[in-house]
Amino acid sequence: MLNEKYDQYSFILDRTARKVKQYAQTAFAAHHFDLTVDQWIILRTIQECSSLTNKELAERCGKDQPTLTRIIDLLIKKKLVERIHHPTDRRALQLHITALGVEKIQHIAPQAAAFRMEAWNNLNEEDFAHFTRILNTIYKNLTP
Repeated sequence: MLNEKYDQYSFILDRTARKVKQYAQTAFAAHHFDLTVDQWIILRTIQECSSLTNKELAERCGKDQPTLTRIIDLLIKKKLVERIHHPTDRRALQLHITALGVEKIQHIAPQAAAFRMEAWNNLNEEDFAHFTRILNTIYKNLTP
């Protein structure tokens, strides 16, 4: 009986995460952003942490290497990101946001923040504190 209860929590967590992503993707499409939510997450992460390796970027964004490579290739094709040589390691490449990428981020960021706020309606500070504590505990439980 106890396992069924925990299975239900996992189901609710998964269902909610899928709903949040689906809602955001629908909003991105309705506003003609020409980016998927996954592309947006990668673009923002590159902007915030341009010195990350591909492996670190994949881990931070929760993507496997092949998926990350496909997303980066699409961002490069859209001229939002470029690969540049690493200043001290000739074998390595870094990802750099282009001027067009910066413009895209500046255009989308306020609207994306507004979409995210829809999920948080009717929650108070105490709800956020519990929510954060619970999710961090779950994350720590699954981190070696």
